[in-house]
This record gives sequence, structure tokens and C-alpha cells, in this order.
Amino acid sequence: MDKLLTVTALRRVVQLIAFAFFVYGAMIFTTFYTGDKLTQNLPALSCAYDMKGGDMCTLIPLQHQMDHRVSGIFTKNAKVMEALMGTLITIGTVAVLILILNKAFCGWLCPLGFFQDVFTMIGTKLGLTQLGSLSRETVNKIRPIKWFIFLFLVLILPLLTGIGFLGHEWGNPYCSICPSRIMTTAMTGDMSQIYISQANTGYFILSLIADLLFGLMVALALFVRQPFCRICPILPMQTLFKKIGLLRLVKNGNSHCDTCSSCVKACPMDIYEIQNQAENKNITHSDCTLCGRCVEFCPHDGVMSFKYGPLTLYGSSKEGFKKRTKIDKWWKG
Repeated sequence: MDKLLTVTALRRVVQLIAFAFFVYGAMIFTTFYTGDKLTQNLPALSCAYDMKGGDMCTLIPLQHQMDHRVSGIFTKNAKVMEALMGTLITIGTVAVLILILNKAFCGWLCPLGFFQDVFTMIGTKLGLTQLGSLSRETVNKIRPIKWFIFLFLVLILPLLTGIGFLGHEWGNPYCSICPSRIMTTAMTGDMSQIYISQANTGYFILSLIADLLFGLMVALALFVRQPFCRICPILPMQTLFKKIGLLRLVKNGNSHCDTCSSCVKACPMDIYEIQNQAENKNITHSDCTLCGRCVEFCPHDGVMSFKYGPLTLYGSSKEGFKKRTKIDKWWKG
């Protein structure tokens, strides 16, 4: 029974419940495709193409607003505030949600994150060689990709489409390649999103990238932790507001941190910066998903902790580390 009493085990239960709601929630709680969703601005990949889902990712309204509303400033002489109002409401909603749960939307609620975790567990149980932590150099090369995707596929290309510089297929290019679109719809029995479009060159390229990206993500997840999360464009949105989040990762490090690196080895996002010494400092990194593994596997008393406002929800300890290490070996064995 003790093997179930861990932060990671709790996270898996929450992820499973969230997955069921975000993929199938409309079958119980809602009636219509978008009108009755819990929110259309969730800072996690809850796909709008999933007609049985209970929520909706914020990236699709952002793309549509760039295409149909913000572009009006340049093409229809629309008033700036009228054109930006929808986008401001979307961003404001995201800010409120991040204030409540910060980046835990990724680590605890995102259905695509859970999907990748399942494949990583499958790879481990099959005895496939896990790559473990990626090198610092590799991580630094990967990190800018999510900003490129967010700026160009979520904002710039849809805006250029609305202005008239690009064809209609570039109005929501991120959704066209998002692996969550394929995963969530397929999980409901809808296989229509797995295709190669012949409509025109743009649609062909986007549909081809989508299928290749999904297949690559599944294959990599068997060997690498959270492969797609590292380039997910939700992270830049969360980064803009992470400092206001009540939930945060706090470090009060000491000299042991210079040679320990247990937190980095446990981190599924390979955030090497969390190893640095810090004195009672919020170290919630831009790539952090607040999964809690670094706190679980820190072998020092009171060095790392999860805090919600002034409250400490969970802190590192020597005893906790010993117990958690034994449990981890039991699961992997």
C-alpha cells in the first residue's frame, strides 16, 4: 500500500481523471461541441477537435482571433480595442487559471502529457533502454523551438492569413499539426484526423507534418520522457504569467546541491537550473510542469518544496527520499 502513497502516484490518478474528462467529458456534462465546454481557454492541450471533450485548449481561439479579428486592424480599419478584445479576454482567462494552478496544468492535467507518460511506462516495462536525462547542450538547443512554434504557428501565420498574405489553410496551422488533435479524436473512435490532405500544397504539408509528428512523439516517448512537452507552445503562454502563480517550486539550497544532481535526474524536462543553489527562491522554470519529482527525489531536508501561497504542501526529506527510491525500484523491477 505504501507504494501508492507518493506524489507521482497521486499525479497519475489526477492525470487519469483529467484525461477522462478532457477527452470524454462532453458525453456526461455537455451537449454541444463548443458552446457548453467548461472553458475555451484552458492552458493545456485539451483539443477543440474532440467533439466529446469537456474543455478546449486556448491555442485555437488565439489562432482564430489573429486570423479573423486582429487582422481587421490592417484590412478593415477596425478599432484597435474592438479587434483586440477577444484576445485580451483569452489572455486574461489564461492568467487567472495560471494564478490558480500555475504550470501544474501541464504536469497534472494535460491529456497529451499523460498519453506520453503512459508510453514511457510501457517502454520501461518492455525493457527498452531509456535515454534518461538529455545533455544540457541538447536541452538548450531544443528550448527555442517552442517559442518559434508559438510565435509563428499560433500568432504570426494566422495573422498573415487574415491580412490576406497566406491561404486559408494557414489560419490555424498549429492545430493542423498538433499531436493532441490526432490523439484525442482517435481515443473517441474518430479516425478522421489521421489523413494526408490533397486539397492543396499547404494542406498537404501540414497534414504530412501532423502524421509524422504524432508518430515520432509516440516512438520517442518509449525511450525519452516527455518528448513533445519540450516543444509545446503552451509553455510560452504559461511562462508569461508563471510568476503570479500561487503554486510554485521553491528551493532553499545548500552546498550539497553542487554535487548532488538528484533533482535533475528525476526531472522529466531535464531542467539543469534547478540544481543551482538558491535561498528560499521561486525556481519554477519556464520548462517546469510542476510534476513534483524533483521534490520527491531530493535527499536533503527542507531543500526543495511545493508551496501554494504561504503554505508548504510538500517538502523534501532524507526519509522521504529513501522511501521514494525503494518504491521507484519496485515499480521498475
